[in-house]
Amino acid sequence: MKFGYFDDGRKEYVITRPDTPYPWINYLGSENFFSLISNTSGGYCFYKDARMLRLTRYRYNNVPTDAGGRYFYINDGGTVWNPGWAPLKTPLDSYECRHGMGYSVFDSSKNGLRVTQTAFVPIGADCEVNRLTMKNTSAEPKSFQVFSFVEFCLWNAYDDMTNFQRNFNIGEVEVAGKAIYHKTEYRERRNHYAVFGVNAPIDGFDTDRESFLGLYNGFDKPDAVLEGKSRNSVASGWAPIGSHCVRVTLAPGEEKSLIYVLGYCENPEDDKWESPNVVNKAPAQKLLSAFTTDAQVDSALERLKEYWNGLLSNYQLDSADEKLNRMVNIWNQYQCMVTFNMSRSASYFESGIGRGMGFRDSAQDLLGFVHLIPSRARTRILDIAATQMEDGSAYHQYQPLTKRGNHEVGSGFNDDSLWLIFGVSAYIKETGDWSILQEQVPFNNVDASADTLLEHLKRSFDHVLNNLGPHKLPLIGRADWNDCLNLNCFSKTPGESFQTCANFESGIAESVFIAGLFVAVGPDYADILRRSGLKQEAEHALCEVQNMTDAILKDGWDGEWFLRAYDAFGDKVGSRDCDEGKLFIEPQGFCVMAGVGVKEGMAQRALDSVHEHLDTEYGIVLNWPSYTSYRLNLGEISSYPPGYKENGGIFCHNNPWISIAETVLGRGDKAFSVYKKTCPAYTEEISEIHRTEPYVYAQMIAGRDAPRHGEAKNSWLTGTAAWSFYDVSQFILGIRPQFDGLEIDPCIPADFGNFTVERKFRGATYRIEIDNSAKKCKGVRSMTLDGKPVAGNLLPVCGDGQKYIVRVTMG
Repeated sequence: MKFGYFDDGRKEYVITRPDTPYPWINYLGSENFFSLISNTSGGYCFYKDARMLRLTRYRYNNVPTDAGGRYFYINDGGTVWNPGWAPLKTPLDSYECRHGMGYSVFDSSKNGLRVTQTAFVPIGADCEVNRLTMKNTSAEPKSFQVFSFVEFCLWNAYDDMTNFQRNFNIGEVEVAGKAIYHKTEYRERRNHYAVFGVNAPIDGFDTDRESFLGLYNGFDKPDAVLEGKSRNSVASGWAPIGSHCVRVTLAPGEEKSLIYVLGYCENPEDDKWESPNVVNKAPAQKLLSAFTTDAQVDSALERLKEYWNGLLSNYQLDSADEKLNRMVNIWNQYQCMVTFNMSRSASYFESGIGRGMGFRDSAQDLLGFVHLIPSRARTRILDIAATQMEDGSAYHQYQPLTKRGNHEVGSGFNDDSLWLIFGVSAYIKETGDWSILQEQVPFNNVDASADTLLEHLKRSFDHVLNNLGPHKLPLIGRADWNDCLNLNCFSKTPGESFQTCANFESGIAESVFIAGLFVAVGPDYADILRRSGLKQEAEHALCEVQNMTDAILKDGWDGEWFLRAYDAFGDKVGSRDCDEGKLFIEPQGFCVMAGVGVKEGMAQRALDSVHEHLDTEYGIVLNWPSYTSYRLNLGEISSYPPGYKENGGIFCHNNPWISIAETVLGRGDKAFSVYKKTCPAYTEEISEIHRTEPYVYAQMIAGRDAPRHGEAKNSWLTGTAAWSFYDVSQFILGIRPQFDGLEIDPCIPADFGNFTVERKFRGATYRIEIDNSAKKCKGVRSMTLDGKPVAGNLLPVCGDGQKYIVRVTMG
């Protein structure tokens, strides 16, 4: 069942009914100011850090779902409704929500009044703009009221939802003309405030929630709106809000607009006040003045659209598969930008108050982002590296505002450091910027410890070698990529974190996955050393890669697939000898991606086992069989009910690993089949089962052992986005950056047909036309660059700003 449709020409998903199976959201903003907005105008906004600088309040896990947002109430002669349907849920004559690239539009009508709400965060501005365009489509004049509403968060989102004995006393606002200023804690340690203004004369206002709603009312029964009269309340403690009342009169066919701006403003410490206890409003007035007319809003919207058109033009596909085109050209790249900005911090499944930015997560997100804005990728790499410890380990997470490691989680996830090598390699391959290796980067953000980024990579590589177990495989530490496989945990205390409990290092628990990752990144790391003039160190690195490969083949192979690990007692995990959890997806994907066991035939047997035991109609489950009881020696993975999350769920993040592994074997049909099963555009028809947005990837889909097989959760902020784009763009379509150029190596189904990719790369544009008349899955027979034959399948770096025609014949 569908709840909307794709409008590829406008780069939008159009939702045609408001009661979607779960709130379907969009992200506004791509610089410092961000908003989450659902298809009913729910959500919240923040500046830089969703925990520390949240402007508006949002209640997770609330009843009803998705309560709270930027709401506009229309009181038309006693008929009260919202253009986004919620929270009143008054039946509408028409409804449409269009989620686009950094903007959302709600177009609804009731009783001859059409209201269009356009929400976006402008480029270069720290605010959210909402424009209401109102048109009288009836034959009679209309006079009605528009009430705006936002509920302010008292900045620190965690404190806001816990410390009520303080917070009920500190809320402060100012009202000046058409603008409401939220200034809680501004009198003391803060130099920032929020402003909420409208570009028209107001008939009233409210800044106190209880006065506006009524103490025992929800957002769906606001007293002020239902009575048609603002209270002109000024908040003093309790819950500050922002609400304007504007009276609008429209003749038949007449149209008017209202422009609302919700923004973040800062003042220097020595210039906070314009008079005693009166906020210096100069930055707010400047912000509001930038969006007072329709022409200004139209210009900002056009700039936003041009911005996204420019970014997405870096990689464009033209194939016979419409669903593939829209995912590659629009939605997958768009999601990669969002995951780069948010990591795993703020979504409708992540509250924005806990995780911050992940070391591993952020490094992996680079894979799908680096081609969009390489300069920001460069900065992110240096930020990540600065949270690394001197021994090569790393903080598992860091806070985006301070860019310092999160002590609550700490370190000890022994795969983390290798992802830095993966991310740096991807960056250099995309840009050719070798100078990044010589950047001075501190360890643990201590300036005195700074060394080159290249030294950080060395310590990342060596950290694995310095932490090997009895089988010469890497020690797992607290966990590896699978944060829920806690082999040194043994937690019996309810409520404690499996990742941060009194963990111990057994010196025995080993990860075959980390071994595969080590072998995968090792050759690129050695190449970086060699090109940096460190030939002997490069040879040593390759020797260690071979040693690790040998260790995997000797003690990481179980007969039909790769083992997952050894636990703290030295017992196998992910073995046919286990009663449950016999087979895991992670090492099958990464070991084969790394080329382990390819020539021995092990790689094919491992992938065949994946298809035989792990594959389902909705994707590949993480492990089989699911654990049906809690295992002390395994940790959190066995705490989930069978079929959910890491215990037999379809963890979409590592499905692309199997797809890429299939391209290593040249099995294009299987690679593309794996890709399509978790790709949202291909699940649109079963939205009532899948539930989350059909335009972005989810982290997890319930596995076959779950009662709700096929139901997705944790959409948007997932490494699935970057890995899926990396998979489809570089391995299936086969346009792959390398250190010395652009490698062309498609691996597609035999009946895929011809296709064209336009790719911007290091200052030139390549139009790459792939001819697969031979109906091959893999192999390049010939290639020309502007009509001239190219030996092999590596395009040279032209870098002259020109456009080149590349013709590739498979065979």
